[in-house]
Amino acid sequence: MQGTVDGFSYGIVTPLVAFFMAFLGGALGLRCTTRSMFVTQSWRAGWLALGSAAIGSGIWTMHFIAMMGFTVEETPIHYDQAITFASLGVGVLVVGVGVFIVGYRGATGVPLFTGGTITGLGIATMHYLGMAGMRLNGALEYNTVTVTASVVIAMAAATAALWAAGQARGFLWSVGASLVMGLAVSGMHYTGMAAVSVHLHTASGSPAGDSPASLLAPLMVGPLLFLCLAGVVVLFDPMMVMGRPDRLPVERRPGVPAHPPAADPGLRHTLVRSGRYTVPRHERTPQNR
Repeated sequence: MQGTVDGFSYGIVTPLVAFFMAFLGGALGLRCTTRSMFVTQSWRAGWLALGSAAIGSGIWTMHFIAMMGFTVEETPIHYDQAITFASLGVGVLVVGVGVFIVGYRGATGVPLFTGGTITGLGIATMHYLGMAGMRLNGALEYNTVTVTASVVIAMAAATAALWAAGQARGFLWSVGASLVMGLAVSGMHYTGMAAVSVHLHTASGSPAGDSPASLLAPLMVGPLLFLCLAGVVVLFDPMMVMGRPDRLPVERRPGVPAHPPAADPGLRHTLVRSGRYTVPRHERTPQNR
């Protein structure tokens, strides 16, 4: 017997709130990734770690807010606590691998493709591991084609967002990238949920695990507090708002864009004289060759 699945039991409320959380986590994480490109080696890992945790926490919170609206008419839904926790940890870890690749190797070419692919797989892993933690009087079944489409959406979205973060063209550019990432992550989630059908068991009663109200609400407090803390760090960092570094890069790394020096003539002149910035060939004149 097939269960009656409803992914929007609270109407448009849960999709909108879920999108906002994905957008917020993406915005904070991508700005931290951008910031890492303009600091010394010792500070870079810290910014990338903060960015990875922000993206992972935002996506995880988005997923479970959206799941609040997921119901099966014939059976209550509970969650396994250990697997639910694991989905957050694995998601942040795998997303972090992709973000660190782009942060250290640059947001172009093979590093961008590799980092975006791994980050997208981290998003998909978090989603489907979280789904594996569901407990109900039935079995979840998935449409393979739709699941594949959801994973492709996650990888494409992550790659596009990391590329945008690498351009470092200022705050509005990152807001646009975060909107794209939030829409894509939400799209990935609901595409994945469209692949779900529930085959009910004959036995009735309450399934094992914790109810959504008793488990998910307390679990989301931690990621939400972390996102608020990350937001404070980002808010009080000058480069987050101005889109320009407050300290000179000590090296020219692959994939680091030339936009900030080009946008600030004084900084550009200093970097050229110190040998830390090379004027693009098409911009060279007799005076700056």
